[in-house]
Amino acid sequence: MINYVIRRLLALVPVALGVATLTFAIIHLVPGDPVVAMLGETAAPADIVGMRHQLGLDRPLLEQYAAYLGGLAVGDMGESISYRKPVSRLIAERFPATIELAAAGMLVAVLLAFPLGIIAGSNPGGAGDLGAMGFAVVGISIPHIYLGPLLMILFSLDLRWLPLTGRGGLEHLVLPAVTLGAALAAILARMLRQSLIRVRESDYMRTALSKGLSARAALIRHGLKNALTSVVTIIGLQMGGLLSGTLITEIIFSWPGIGRLLIGAIGARDYPVVEGCVLTFAITYVLVNMATDFVYAVVDPRVRIS
Repeated sequence: MINYVIRRLLALVPVALGVATLTFAIIHLVPGDPVVAMLGETAAPADIVGMRHQLGLDRPLLEQYAAYLGGLAVGDMGESISYRKPVSRLIAERFPATIELAAAGMLVAVLLAFPLGIIAGSNPGGAGDLGAMGFAVVGISIPHIYLGPLLMILFSLDLRWLPLTGRGGLEHLVLPAVTLGAALAAILARMLRQSLIRVRESDYMRTALSKGLSARAALIRHGLKNALTSVVTIIGLQMGGLLSGTLITEIIFSWPGIGRLLIGAIGARDYPVVEGCVLTFAITYVLVNMATDFVYAVVDPRVRIS
């Protein structure tokens, strides 16, 4: 087990190197000058040259790349051009808000998906199945960028039940979490339905029924746990997608997370912040996938981590 964890953690090194290199190359190929974006179009040429020298942007690209990797090797992501603060501090300040939003979105997705998937999978073709899968189709069909404003208009502007934007108490989290988790809930519900339909035909299910259990009791007591393996896979894979989905959701609801920081940094050509945010997303994605492998072993004892 320890060797497995060490191998997976060592695998982070090439992933981080690849993401850092790709992000560095792409952000430096994007048209625009961070110094001009910061000082304005009317800034004096001497000021622009002086600021470029101060930030080290007048050095050859390879030299900047080597300095960037050297900083990463000792845990230094550089200093933000716009905020004039260490990038690691900016990310540390914003990352908890993003994790909070992603976790709430996942919670909403699971709370919606499990009842819908069980209802649909326990009676395929019935009224409950059609209703649950109808909801799933609606959930998948509406993108975040439309669902978020619709919820804001209904629950914030018309009914005035929930705050419109910002981060605060639980009431601030409801609309962003529903916006983020709705599509994933639909995917998980459909996956759970298919898994339950498959396990209904298993020998152990027929044995459970022959012992006198009702179809629903046998499905929940014996079938649900075996159906969860594929659902856990989707949850693990979609957690990365959920993190990337926070970019749009944070912009819509003015949520002070790392996604909003990244979008602002791209507009300002703040190279160190963009590189730091993308690298953080990538490493988090890999760690979530690694955690998913451990959950396999808990859900399905036949799976062994080695």
